[in-house]
Amino acid sequence: MSVDPSRPLVQIASYNTNLQAERGLPQDLVDWLSPTLQVSSFLARERRAPDIVAVGFQELLPLHLGLSGLSKPVIESRNALILSQIEAHAPNKERYTLIAKVVNVGVALLVYGRDDGIGRRACDVQTQWTGCGPLYMGNKGAVGVRFRVAGEDGGIGEVYTFVCAHLTAHAPKLAHRIQDYNHIVASLLFPPLPASDSTAPTTMFDTSHLFFFGDLNFRLSLPPTHAFAPRSESSALAESLSTEEGRLALKEYDQLFIERDVKSTVFQGFREGEFWRFKCSYKYRLGKVDEYDPKRMPAWTDRIMYATHADSPDAPDIHSITNVLYTAIPSYTTSDHKPVVTLLVLPPPAPSASAVPLLRLPKGYTPTPDPWATTKKYTGRTFDRLIGYCWWLLTMLGAGSTLLGIGNLIVSLGFWRWWRARTPEQELLLP
Repeated sequence: MSVDPSRPLVQIASYNTNLQAERGLPQDLVDWLSPTLQVSSFLARERRAPDIVAVGFQELLPLHLGLSGLSKPVIESRNALILSQIEAHAPNKERYTLIAKVVNVGVALLVYGRDDGIGRRACDVQTQWTGCGPLYMGNKGAVGVRFRVAGEDGGIGEVYTFVCAHLTAHAPKLAHRIQDYNHIVASLLFPPLPASDSTAPTTMFDTSHLFFFGDLNFRLSLPPTHAFAPRSESSALAESLSTEEGRLALKEYDQLFIERDVKSTVFQGFREGEFWRFKCSYKYRLGKVDEYDPKRMPAWTDRIMYATHADSPDAPDIHSITNVLYTAIPSYTTSDHKPVVTLLVLPPPAPSASAVPLLRLPKGYTPTPDPWATTKKYTGRTFDRLIGYCWWLLTMLGAGSTLLGIGNLIVSLGFWRWWRARTPEQELLLP
């Protein structure tokens, strides 16, 4: 497969690290961020480094630290490790620049560009975040990075938008996940586009290329009459998921596939690679390479989707983006999730024009900014900090254990109350 070198090559990686902070990644990331030649016929023929590398995390660090806003050391450590790894394994020793990084509680996104191309021409860089947990808190939500890549001829060029998200968990909460997504669309808002006369904020869809990924938590929803539905059939289900033929049959019960491709209730206008070609990314026993945890039904919770201005909403089966790699990496064992990665070849840059080329959305779908988005964001952040600081204090009182901290606090309050209520006779008995 030979690809026009003018077509940008974008690599996207996503991993739910299970609140592990510094312990969530091995020091050698080659399996994940530099996919081996054996898993991609494209890479075996095209010794070409990606023009853009986007890396997203969910559950980046323990929740009490994330809510408290204490993520800086972890994200800085991740940045240094990722940058060193993608440069060390670049096929022609290409160098990269961090275009932007953003984190909200445990959801983080880092985007890099090649120094000899997009990294040098990226401009108008913006970052945004939003929470969709209880009271708009950030335990669930999304972060976004947007930038413009000016044309090589000095033209306005194209706008790239990357969104990393973590949606509500648990199989029965499908409606909550759809609500989370709609909230993200309405509240993850960016400034007006370059050369635009409008002063209104823009949604993630106001872009030339859009990438949405993360732990989206959509599950396999087998009907009660299905042979694999009973928990006693978990072994048979795992065996079926070990073959591509079995996964092809089971993907018809994937909640995201049903809602996006069948019902069109969510992720309108997005495309995705053939996710059923790799094993489910969730839920694994900790420390195991290839062993599902029977407490949960396996599922493709970790996904990567995309859209581009060159796609037509009238031809959803025709893709202008070529997906040359989409897989999960089984060797990571510190989380109950497996990291996923995709490699995408974008269409050639649009000819110079006076305005940025934008996505074309399906008829009847018009995403609208929430006028209360800013209020909701900072309401959520206020509760993040209040709960996070209290939780952090309890953890400190318990020498790292929240439960022990609560116990110590109760004992201390009890002693204080006793001290205040002691009698004069008791005071005389004190040394």
